[in-house]
Amino acid sequence: MIALPSLSQLDRASSTRIWLCIGPTDMRRGFDRLAEQAHTVTRQDPQSGHLFVFRSRGGDRLKLLHWDKDGYVLWYKRLEEGTFKLPRLNASQHSVELQASELAMMLDGIDLSSVKRVRRYRREEKSL
Repeated sequence: MIALPSLSQLDRASSTRIWLCIGPTDMRRGFDRLAEQAHTVTRQDPQSGHLFVFRSRGGDRLKLLHWDKDGYVLWYKRLEEGTFKLPRLNASQHSVELQASELAMMLDGIDLSSVKRVRRYRREEKSL
């Protein structure tokens, strides 16, 4: 059985980014149309190894698209009750980058719009 990467695996993979496509997605879409949507909405290469998250119009379904070395992997989750809650968003945004912990909370049913991330120190990267 293929499973979603664990939170610790995603956290260790610093090159893996998680993109949430904000607009509602037709859940009948397959690999190629989701890859096209990921590229159009996020301006990222769908074969980059990043994770692309799509939410249904009703909010009760999620699809995650990931390129795994030689092909796409697609995860699909349908809730029997309730909806997936999105983080706070600007109306002008078409996509947002999530942290692995935010994706885990979203999958666990935590309302990300009510979660407040406290400010943390970030070391600036210097160009050589």
